[in-house]
Amino acid sequence: MAEQITREDALTREGYRHACHIMLYGDSSAKLFGKIPIKHIVLITVIQMQMRFDGLLGFTGGLVNPSEETLEAGLSRELHEEVGVAVPVGVDNHVSSCLSPSCPRLITHFYIKKMTETELKEIERAAVATATDHGLEVLGMVRVPLYFLKNGGGLPYFLSHSFISNSRAQLLSALQRCGLLSQGELEKAVRQAEQMRHTRSGDPH
Repeated sequence: MAEQITREDALTREGYRHACHIMLYGDSSAKLFGKIPIKHIVLITVIQMQMRFDGLLGFTGGLVNPSEETLEAGLSRELHEEVGVAVPVGVDNHVSSCLSPSCPRLITHFYIKKMTETELKEIERAAVATATDHGLEVLGMVRVPLYFLKNGGGLPYFLSHSFISNSRAQLLSALQRCGLLSQGELEKAVRQAEQMRHTRSGDPH
């Protein structure tokens, strides 16, 4: 499990690299098949860092050098490169900083920003039409399905896929923090996702 530290502590540590990522989300009135409420839009990207040869899922963002720019300015720059829209990010959007569990001497910073449905749709369009990293570092935008279908479809199946580093844990924590799903719904989704993983691997347990 990743060790949590404060943003201030993170910036005082020498010899560490910093990676900033953000979850963009908003409310939605749309319905799947005209009857299943979408409720919220949560954007997650399939990027070549994540899908870089290995098909992993992760949030928009990248490496930032605090000696040259603030964490938030660097994240905003990464957003512009990866999704084609200059999304302002502030310290108030910061949620957590932690020592990476998979990369030595790397500190990951996670942010959350709520946007309107119109703004999120514009980001989805720009990610394909104008983002400089589209087709290179960014292979596409993906909406997280925050609903349950029969046989584990929807969120459980989505969670059964592979995520880079601790982005899966960040997603689950953010969904609860923002009140997008209840604790019971999250536990159900994780339980079903693990069952799917075991089934695919041939492990009966």
